[in-house]
Amino acid sequence: MDQRLQYIAEHYDDMCIGTEERFRFHCTQCGKCCINREDILLNAKDLYNISKELGLSPADTVAQYGEAYVGQTSRIPIVRLKPRGSIKRCPLLKDRKCSVHKAKPTVCALFPLGRGIKLEAEKAAGPDAIERAGIQYIINPITCGDTSEEHTVREWVESFGLPVCDEDFLAWQKVLFKVRQQLVELEKMLPDQSMELIWSIAYQAMYLDYDIQKDFREQFQNNTDKLIDALEHLPALWKENSHE
Repeated sequence: MDQRLQYIAEHYDDMCIGTEERFRFHCTQCGKCCINREDILLNAKDLYNISKELGLSPADTVAQYGEAYVGQTSRIPIVRLKPRGSIKRCPLLKDRKCSVHKAKPTVCALFPLGRGIKLEAEKAAGPDAIERAGIQYIINPITCGDTSEEHTVREWVESFGLPVCDEDFLAWQKVLFKVRQQLVELEKMLPDQSMELIWSIAYQAMYLDYDIQKDFREQFQNNTDKLIDALEHLPALWKENSHE
């Protein structure tokens, strides 16, 4: 696990901040938050937005700027921006500025804030638990910029055109929850070669099957509904065929 993500996992509760709480930060566009980064993970909407800004298909964007892999713990397809050089700079950083500023990844837009959903183990029985838990914001250690400005969490988030209760973020988390459950169960049943194919199909549906000239949300819903339905029926089909 990347050191930043490890730190967050270990100090999550201490880093939480309420939506009306204040913090001091002013971005000086120094570019420091864009180097030594191996943790810029993209969700489907991030990849769609970046691709649209660059005029590329999602597949070409990943090929040129990122990489996809199966999470060691989550067992789901993950896409990240692949750092470059000895300083591990973001591949979208040019002349100390983001080359896709209007469509920068959410994790970058929110900095120094982050967000997540903390599920209590005994309540995490299904994706509805995500809705009940809601979005929690955290504040990362600040090692760049200055403290000349003060903001509430709500003001900062909304300044980037993001709602505090982001329905797209919640929808993505629900999909990850469902797909992870299904892939973990399938991995217990199927041979490695079959899982490689299933992971490839899941990656395609979750991240790549988007026309950047069409609305994102409708495509996302269609893609993920079909994927989840297909994954739900695979165990029964496998058991049926294995007994023939």
